[in-house]
Amino acid sequence: METPVEIDFQGMAANPSVRDTLAKHVTQLEERFGRITAGRVVLKAPGEHQRTGGLYEINIRLMLPEGREVNIDHTAQDDERHSDLTFAVNDAFKRARRQLQDQVRKLQGQVKHHDGPPIGTVVELDPVGEFGFIETSDGREIYFHRNSVLDGEFPHLVVNSRVTYAEEMGEKGPQASTVKLMGKHKLRT
Repeated sequence: METPVEIDFQGMAANPSVRDTLAKHVTQLEERFGRITAGRVVLKAPGEHQRTGGLYEINIRLMLPEGREVNIDHTAQDDERHSDLTFAVNDAFKRARRQLQDQVRKLQGQVKHHDGPPIGTVVELDPVGEFGFIETSDGREIYFHRNSVLDGEFPHLVVNSRVTYAEEMGEKGPQASTVKLMGKHKLRT
């Protein structure tokens, strides 16, 4: 760590053994993830804040490279186990460890991005009810047949319906092979 961790006791005397325990937790995080640049831990004694009643409140703020932070600043108000100092400290650092793990993955580019199917808008429907066209997010229009619409929802489609679709190359150009009506537009009459 570039700067030593700050430990602040609020509503209670600074206890050397608790200070050592908090510092040990921060050191373990740093040994495991190695990218903490600064840190602050605030321990609030029970009763100082009405919203937490007789519960300890542990706030942890860890600074990471590229301006990223891990902040643990919420004590479960309905969890009486936080009336025990050891439990409250361990729980707060467990949550900090999870958040730190997520941040390190982001820094290392290991986070997967899950893109859903593309979303389009129905812009034209055949008056006979056999096909239609979807406008894609990039402004193209692609054909779809009524058999491509999932769950028999073709009769419920109207112009401006939002749909998801799977695009493929057909005999005459791009077409939607699977079309699914989005949202609450699927109300049955």
